[in-house]
Amino acid sequence: MSKTATIKRGGARRPTVKARSRKAAPRKKSEIWARLMGRMPFSQDALDRFVAVGMVLMVGAALLIVAAMSGIPGYVGREIAQTVGRAGFEVKRVEVTGIDRMERLTVYAVALDQHSMAMPLVDLDKVRNQLLEYGWIEDARVSRRLPDTLVVDIVERKPAAIWQHNQKLSLIDATGVVLELVDINAMPDLPLMIGKDANREAVALSALLDRAPALKPNIAAATWIGDRRWDLKFQSGETLALPEGEGPAGKALLRFARIDGVNRLLGRGYLRFDMRDPTKFVARIDRSRPSIDKPQSTAGESKSEGNADGPA
Repeated sequence: MSKTATIKRGGARRPTVKARSRKAAPRKKSEIWARLMGRMPFSQDALDRFVAVGMVLMVGAALLIVAAMSGIPGYVGREIAQTVGRAGFEVKRVEVTGIDRMERLTVYAVALDQHSMAMPLVDLDKVRNQLLEYGWIEDARVSRRLPDTLVVDIVERKPAAIWQHNQKLSLIDATGVVLELVDINAMPDLPLMIGKDANREAVALSALLDRAPALKPNIAAATWIGDRRWDLKFQSGETLALPEGEGPAGKALLRFARIDGVNRLLGRGYLRFDMRDPTKFVARIDRSRPSIDKPQSTAGESKSEGNADGPA
């Protein structure tokens, strides 16, 4: 009777492999770098080229710093500009606009007075500043019109009066800037300002005369006395002596305009009106002319005929 082999259950188990208690050995740096490069959107060759370009730029920047300290970029820039000029970008024409009274050739001479005619080397600010040194020029704008034209736009000052000092006549604008000398035989029909530094008071005088607009067209000349006050000369020949200070002078001029409006003082043979003392109104008549009617009295004002002039 054959024996049947039987399998016994619950036999001895295989020994299980215990979990590793030791940490995994660190990976090599080359493996980590390889894994990182595998995840990058560019290749190793591209990265190498990027690093190489960066090194070149760093070296180039260092060379530029050294060159700047040695003045080389300026020389290179000038050479490039000269090359551009030789290529046709060179000043050959100057176009001037806005000129009326000033000598046009003067503007041309200033614009063309350059160390180089190459367009990139023209110093526009220098040209403008030189032009502003001339009295006639109130403002100037200088620009390039490629390939070969400099454009100069001029804003001229407007003559407003003639300034007489030290036996010289000068044309000035409303702010007192001297424009040019005037020939006594060719004087324009403009008000005359007389005295040392009278031109510097041009703005103040204009503001004063604006206080009495009815009298302003009758003013022929204004003399700045002692650097402190005005004598006004009317076209009809009379002189009005005003007090010192803008406020008192303005009040006196207004009072004179009111009296003239009521009594018609101008053109009646008076020589001088003295209002330096705010409490008085003194008039001197021209005795060589026929007698004139005395103006009617105005409250608070006294009148005197004869030589009432005191020292200015």
